[in-house]
Amino acid sequence: MYDIIIIGSGPAGMTAALYAARGNLKVAVLEQGAPGGQMNNTSDIENYPGYELISGPELSMKMYEPLEKFGVENLYGIVTAVEDHGSVKKVITDDDIYESKTVIVATGAKHRLLTVAGEDTYTSRGVSYCAVCDGAFFRGQDLLVVGGGDSAVEEALFLTRFANKVTIIHRRDELRAQKLLQERAFANDKIEFIWDSVVKEIKGNDTKVTSVSIENVKTGQVSTQPFGGIFIYVGLDPVSAMVADLGITDAEGWIPTDEKMQTQKAGIFAIGDVRQKDLRQITTAVGDGAVAAQAAYHYIVNNF
Repeated sequence: MYDIIIIGSGPAGMTAALYAARGNLKVAVLEQGAPGGQMNNTSDIENYPGYELISGPELSMKMYEPLEKFGVENLYGIVTAVEDHGSVKKVITDDDIYESKTVIVATGAKHRLLTVAGEDTYTSRGVSYCAVCDGAFFRGQDLLVVGGGDSAVEEALFLTRFANKVTIIHRRDELRAQKLLQERAFANDKIEFIWDSVVKEIKGNDTKVTSVSIENVKTGQVSTQPFGGIFIYVGLDPVSAMVADLGITDAEGWIPTDEKMQTQKAGIFAIGDVRQKDLRQITTAVGDGAVAAQAAYHYIVNNF
């Protein structure tokens, strides 16, 4: 029996684990991959206090290292369900069932798909959702980045290190990214823009992407342009299917909480990008984790 099981080891989950373990609680972090979550897909982080510039993987390891010192247990597996049995919570994976007094859901969010023809066919063969992971495979090619927010512009800038040219396509006539990123993109000779347009189809040969069909949303005109790769950043979807049966998610799958990160189920908390909130950043995830750990500690003290 654990005091706290944290599902997910992104910045929110790791912070919660650190604070809980320092409270002398028996803590386990359950993850199916490397610690860090989406941070591992980020090349340069410039808005985390204390660092002028740090890579996502490096910051992930700096957050992870103290957990071993405080005795946090690492568990691995794919969580399929969480059950609420009052004073006992059960976390069910594909291989095991773990029991805990409290559960903190820190499962984050995943990149949203375009759901257009060719996307599934050419995923990992020219279609990518991670410039940091795959950018180096596209040296000297013309690349398309889909989206207009911070992630799209940040990754477009990163891809200019390898690509011949990077084109950003956005369904509106202006970007949504923060002004500093916009200024960098507009000033970069390798970046071009296609406005008021969406991807209709991704085309290729037997091995890779070769072109993309693009529709202008104002005129309806469709054109096909050659690209060697397409990187997609059109939003996020919550990773919350494992708690759907608990009735703690909204219609879109995000998890609403109060200011203490408590969900509608007592003893079950949610933090980080999976939580229903306006700003999803590393700093806000870290704050969520600290608050949830403290709230879980008080819940345990008052109920056990």
